[in-house]
Order: sequence, then structure tokens, then C-alpha cells
Amino acid sequence: MKINAKGLLSLFVLACGTIHAGNVVTDWNTIASSTIVTSGGKAPGASAVWFAYSSIAVYDAVNAITGQFQPFYYRIAGPANASPGAAAVAAAHRVLVNYFPSQQSTLDSQYATSLTGVSDGGNITEGIAVGEAAAMAVISARLGDGLEANIAYTPGSGPGAWIPTPPAFAAPVTPWLGQMQPFTMKAAADFLPNGPEALTSEDWKRDYNLTRLYGGTDSTIRSAAETEIGVFYTEHTGQQYARMFNTLATANNLGVEDSARMMAMLWTGYADAAIGCFNAKYKFGFWRPVTAIPTGADTATLLLSSSASDTPADPTWAPSGGATPAHPEYPAAHGCITGSVSTLIADFFGTTRVTVAVDSKAFTDGLHTHTFLDTRDLMDEVFWARIYAGFHFYHSLEVGRQLGESVAGQVLRNHFRPLQPR
Repeated sequence: MKINAKGLLSLFVLACGTIHAGNVVTDWNTIASSTIVTSGGKAPGASAVWFAYSSIAVYDAVNAITGQFQPFYYRIAGPANASPGAAAVAAAHRVLVNYFPSQQSTLDSQYATSLTGVSDGGNITEGIAVGEAAAMAVISARLGDGLEANIAYTPGSGPGAWIPTPPAFAAPVTPWLGQMQPFTMKAAADFLPNGPEALTSEDWKRDYNLTRLYGGTDSTIRSAAETEIGVFYTEHTGQQYARMFNTLATANNLGVEDSARMMAMLWTGYADAAIGCFNAKYKFGFWRPVTAIPTGADTATLLLSSSASDTPADPTWAPSGGATPAHPEYPAAHGCITGSVSTLIADFFGTTRVTVAVDSKAFTDGLHTHTFLDTRDLMDEVFWARIYAGFHFYHSLEVGRQLGESVAGQVLRNHFRPLQPR
């Protein structure tokens, strides 16, 4: 169920108690978003890789002091009197400076300011040392992982093949993402799906027409609410979900340790879902609706599989969500990412009945907020949003959701678990 934004803060306070203030983990998640996306210009799917680097370092740094959960990369216990807050600040700062050296001056200033606000009673100097060590463990472990490797991709041709899409006809973005070393999977293709629907199938005709009718700018059957939903998720996903994760931590009054673990789970699951998704995208190279629908009748004729009325062409059709993302359609990245994230949120809180608030800066009339009382409702809305936006086909979203859930499942089985009592 989705609820309106009015009274959201009051709802959170009533449900969760006093709002936790001064959480350096959420502070540095915000700083990471600015560093990675606003200033760094990293693409929506790929941005999660840098978020994962930072959040894993923060998690390992805090956990080295508190010792409650499985370490990820850094396995040396820190001094019990060290400050977890200082460790988190130092870890996030060091990772971001390493990957974005041109922003060091700004990051150094934010680091100094952040440390002055740490008041957890622990030893600041010891905490900084643990944070620096945890960050370097992440940086060392990820050397040569394929980050931004020079991977070439040549588009195909003919019915079903992805080609650069209007209006920019941009080159394919981040083909390296699907080839890099994952964080929790053995290989990027661990959950590789079977492939898009055959263009001769009845399922393809159904999916084609669903997006044609609901996803175009001139749709006569899409409601105003559905149009808003389609636009809502056209904001940069990494930036949008960074705010969502912060809201989750704040609304549930999470302290530094719990926030660090939750952020690491969510960003790592997001990153691996994106890696698996882009591996499949560039393997199958399936076309986008903006390419398929304007030539639908020609496609039917070329395939000799159906009459033109089964997949009618609409030469003026354009997606209602604006410019189509510059990468192949199958599977849907939002499906992969939100399938993983929604599953991980439910596991972290022990129930799907979690209040999740997502806001969007994709509108000219100000910030829009959608609030859900169940993680499954978030996934459902994102699923249909990509059809309403005219970016994806139904089968691609279903496969993406399944891929994301599979990634989340193995994250939960193998990482971030409580340590056995000594």
C-alpha cells in the first residue's frame, strides 16, 4: 500500500520513536552521493560500485570495533575503546578520496567537519586508524576488478537488436559493468537469464502491445497517476536510492552500527544486481521500445511470423518517460536493482511490512514523495513504472526482478551475518 507524503515525519516518529540525530553513516552516504553522482557524473547502474566500495569500508571499520558480524574484506579486530563514528568517517573519506582524487579538497573539509561531530565516547585517534585500515583493505581487494575497463560493444542490426536510441543516439554506456568482478557472486554471469522472448511468440506480441499502449507519450489509456509514476523513477537511481536508504535509517532510529550494516547490504546487493544485469544486457543486446514500436509492422513482415495487426507500427511513438537510457533493454535494470534492494530491506527488518519512503527530483513542480508500507509494493510500482515510461517490456522486468532477488538471496546467505557466540 502506498500512502501520501503528508504527515510522513509524524508517522515515522510515532512508529519508531525519537529520530536519531548525528549519524555519520547517513552523513557520508549523502557525501558519497554528491561525490559519485553530482560531481563524479557516474551513471545510475554503475554508481552503485563506488557506493559499495565506500559502504563496505564503513561497515568493516565499525564492525572491526564492535565485532558483531561477519567481516567483508577487513578481518583485523580493532581496539575496543576506538570510536566507531570516527572509524566510519575515516573509512568513507579514504575510499572516496582514492577513487575521486580531484575532489579531495572538498572531501577533506567534510572529513574535518564530520569528525568534530563524533561524540560516541570512543577514542577518536584509534577510530581513525581502524577506518583508514579498513578502507585500504577494500582498495587493495578491488585492485584490478575491472572498474571502468575499456570494454568495446558493437551494436547489432535488424529486428530485435539494440541500436543507439533517439534523441541523442548515444553510444552504449558502461559495458564494462557487466564484465567486472562482482562483490558477492563468483562471476557476473552467475544468474544469467535465458534471454528475451522470441519475436515469433505470443508473449512477445502481448508485451509489445502493453508497452505500446501504456508507455507512449500519446497514450489514451494511461491515467494521470500512472504517468506520474512513470516519470517518478526517471531520476538518477543511485542518487534517488541513496536518499531512500538514509530515510530508512533515520525513520527507524538506526545508530552507527546498524546503519553501517544496512548500507553495506543494500549497496552491495544493488551493485551486484547491476553487474549481473549489465552482463545480460550486453550479452543479449535486445532492442528498446523506442526502436521496436515505430517499426513494428515492418518487423512482423520481416519475420513472416504474424500479420502487421499483431504488432502494429506507430511511426510517431515516443516513450512518455523522455530519453531512453543508452543501453540494451533486457533485462530491466530497475527490476534487477529494486528486486535486490526490496528483498534486502525486508530481510534486514525481518518483515516486508516496512515503511519505505522514496522521493523524486524528476519533476519541475518540486519534490514528489511516494511512501509504501510493504517492500513488495515498492517493487510492484517500480515494475510498472518502466512500462508507463515506455522504456521496457513486461518480460524484461519480470526477469530483472528475479535476477535481483537471486542476488539478494546469496548476499543474505553468505555475508553480513551475525557471528557465532564465542
